[in-house]
Parts: sequence; structure tokens; C-alpha cells
Amino acid sequence: MSEPDAVFGERLIARDERFLEVAHLRKTFGAGESAVTALDEVSFTVPQGQFLAIQGRSGSGKTTLLNIVGGLDRADAGHVLIGGQDVTQLSDDDLLTLRRDHVAYIFQGFGLLPILTASENVGIPLRLKNIDPQEREQRVARALAQVGLAQHTNHIPAQLSGGQQQRVAIARALVAGPALLLADEPTGQLDSATARDIMDLLSRLVREQGMTAIVTTHDPILLSHADRVLALSDGHLRDDSQPGNAAPTPQAQPS
Repeated sequence: MSEPDAVFGERLIARDERFLEVAHLRKTFGAGESAVTALDEVSFTVPQGQFLAIQGRSGSGKTTLLNIVGGLDRADAGHVLIGGQDVTQLSDDDLLTLRRDHVAYIFQGFGLLPILTASENVGIPLRLKNIDPQEREQRVARALAQVGLAQHTNHIPAQLSGGQQQRVAIARALVAGPALLLADEPTGQLDSATARDIMDLLSRLVREQGMTAIVTTHDPILLSHADRVLALSDGHLRDDSQPGNAAPTPQAQPS
């Protein structure tokens, strides 16, 4: 394992070939005859810097998987390890720190605050990290320039197109330099041409910054941007980037 270069709480996140390990995740909603299994023995690993796509129909468990990986939800069983640290065993406070400092989200519905300008929306993660105002302003300006919105810093979301709003969301997600980016159907509300532009932009920025990214999508055209494709169906996972091969199963730490 390489030298660790990021921390959450007092724990270390190391960047290596097994940066993210998901092992035997299970998640069920409801009980009895009405119970629905969203994830069933889901296992895979993601090396540092990989752009992973997860495809599947609505209701296949994609959002549930991202929420558990990012610490927004807890699994019924199984483990999620980031740099060897078992995220599923963290306290609520440590999960908050993880999400604040090392995990970023891009949502299908953009998730922008309607009363804030583009620059104010992008600056939210830096405010949460208590970044110096002058540095924050510089980083926000740079992030908006990277997504082609340098001329729209003072526009509120209602004054922007859908594609522009998603660019603001991308800038907000990347401005703090997260180790892991989770994007849930980031082009789901966009037309096909805009969606392609957004995915071109997102994949370029992710690779330039060397971060690990997991993107869910049901659009096969967008899967071409990924280094690897996994398919989720009825809670079960298969590796579509290597037909006929099952997704690798990491060794989980005992609970």
C-alpha cells in the first residue's frame, strides 16, 4: 500500500490499487412479504483514479449503493472500505467528516440552493471546511472557469439552463478536491447533446484531478466514458466491461 495522503477524523485514507472495496453488501427495505432487496451480496473493488460506471434500470439499487458507499445510508450487512478503513463501522460524526472532506456528490436534480448565486453554491464545501475567504474566492473562480461558467458567477440557478446548472453542481463537487466522486444519474434531466457535453466535461475533470469516480447511468451512450462498467439488476451485480466475468470480491475486515 502506498503512503496515505488524506485523513478523515484520525483515520487515514491511502491511495492505492484497492482504494475502494465493497464487500458482500446487503440492503433490504420493508419487512415480511412486502420486503424489497435493493442490494444482494454486492462486491467489487475500485483502484485509485478509476472512472467506474454502474448501469441499471430505475429501482435496480444504484442510488442505494451510492448512498451506502458515501456514508449517507447504512447497509444491513457487508463492508465498504476506503483505503483500508471500514466506512460501515464509522460513527455518525466520522461519517460527517468523511462526507465533508473526502466524498463529493453530483445529483440528478442538481441540488443547488435556489437563492444562492453560482459562486455561492460552489463555495459551500469550502465554507464547511472553514477555508480562508480569499482562498475560497480564488478556488471558486477557478472551479467555475474549469466548467466554462466564468461569466455566470453571479447568476442564480433560475437564470441558468439545465446544462449550466449541472456544470455548477460539478464545480461544487470538485472545488474541495475530493478523493471520491459519486454521481447519481448526473445527466438524467438533460437532453442527449447536453448530456454528452456534461459527461465529456466530467470525465475530463475527474481524470485531470486523479480522483476516483463512480457514476450511475441507464444511458448506454454515456458508458463509453468509463474505464469499467458494472451492471446492477434486482440487487445483483455483474461486470459488463469483461463479459462473462463476475465482479471481484474483496476480503472484508471482520466487524
